[in-house]
Amino acid sequence: MTLRNVRGRRAAMVGTAVATIAALALSGCGAGGTSSADGGDVLTVLVEGGGLAELQPIADLYEEETGTSVKLVELPYDGLYDRIQTELGSGSVSFDVAALDAIWLSAFADGVEPLDDLFTDEVKGDLFPGLVSEAQVDGTYVGMPIFTNSEILYYRTDLFEDAKNKADFEKEYGYPLAPPTTWEQYTDAAEFFTRDTDDDGKVDLYGTDVKGAVETEWLATVSQAGAEQMVMDPASGDVTIDSKEHLAALDYYTSLLPYAPEGAAQLDWAGAQNLFYQGKLAMMRFWGHAYTQTPDDAAVKGKIGAAPMIAGPGGVAGVPGAWYLSVPTAGTKQEEAKDFIAFAYDHNELSVDTSLGLVSRVSAFESQDGVEGRENYPAILETLNSPATRARPATPQWQEIVNTVLTPMLQKAVEPGADNAALLADAKEQIEEITR
Repeated sequence: MTLRNVRGRRAAMVGTAVATIAALALSGCGAGGTSSADGGDVLTVLVEGGGLAELQPIADLYEEETGTSVKLVELPYDGLYDRIQTELGSGSVSFDVAALDAIWLSAFADGVEPLDDLFTDEVKGDLFPGLVSEAQVDGTYVGMPIFTNSEILYYRTDLFEDAKNKADFEKEYGYPLAPPTTWEQYTDAAEFFTRDTDDDGKVDLYGTDVKGAVETEWLATVSQAGAEQMVMDPASGDVTIDSKEHLAALDYYTSLLPYAPEGAAQLDWAGAQNLFYQGKLAMMRFWGHAYTQTPDDAAVKGKIGAAPMIAGPGGVAGVPGAWYLSVPTAGTKQEEAKDFIAFAYDHNELSVDTSLGLVSRVSAFESQDGVEGRENYPAILETLNSPATRARPATPQWQEIVNTVLTPMLQKAVEPGADNAALLADAKEQIEEITR
């Protein structure tokens, strides 16, 4: 699928090149694109670190084919949000394209251009369903996904393939040891592998971790439980966090605490990743990009398997972790910016061989089938293609809800004696107050 005609557009721009260069020379950085040292056009793209890695090969090819340079301006996560928020709010922007985290789309929707013309049926057919729905705010497409991610299941192959472990597990649980596919199987495996391996009287290997300091893994469990709406229904404004599915998800999530290291309330992504790399976990539910980023000195190097996310009563489900490219309404190079976004979609496969190794198109994932080192791709594909996988609610208050309600609630839920039903009821009141 090709969204653009580079040479055709380039030819159409030749007649205005001199005027454009002159205008840029007078305006300097201006509100949008800049001019390069050799007088060529430049598109400025604000990105976070991951976006820089994923877009660099695309930007390089774009310049080679069009003569227009793409200046990728890298900012830390919070700094990127603050800069976009400030400039969109002022109506004067220093960038032509911005990479937006999925959870920012609804907050910035009023300040970016519609991209409906890019979302043809063919384009939508090559994107995961969750990304298509997530790209829309109030029925308008406001961003094109550049890469996506999802939590998948990581497991220790040395433990799961050990002959004694296989025999002992089947004797105890009545079925063969294999990477778990359901809540029940995950619990069994977590229980089985939680043990004292050096006979010093202390547990030093845990079946899993439980992350209390981040919300996304529990949200995936909510979808696995069969919830049709995650936390709230953006269309109606109804808060659903106290539903039976949310309670079942929280009950399951916290039921794994006996098989996880202490300190769950403070455990975040980095902490869990370190525990796994140190060989202290038999399994970990984690973002798909981590498969290729295992340090060479990790205790589990060469011993990691990847499988789809586990399924609850509602099926396999993860949370799409996508980034999108958007065009500011206040920008001065909107057509050129859209052209670059179309080019990025057309050449999405170039992001495969980057530090994250993530793409957004289904066909780009599928192109790596059987490729050594991409064993995580089938797991990401199956998880993101599952009907139960749902995007987070499209509400401008989502980040506030996460920071002030969901994460604090989880931190309380993973403490001894927590009343999960009461915590969810209290969370509902807080979210209703925020969204009122």
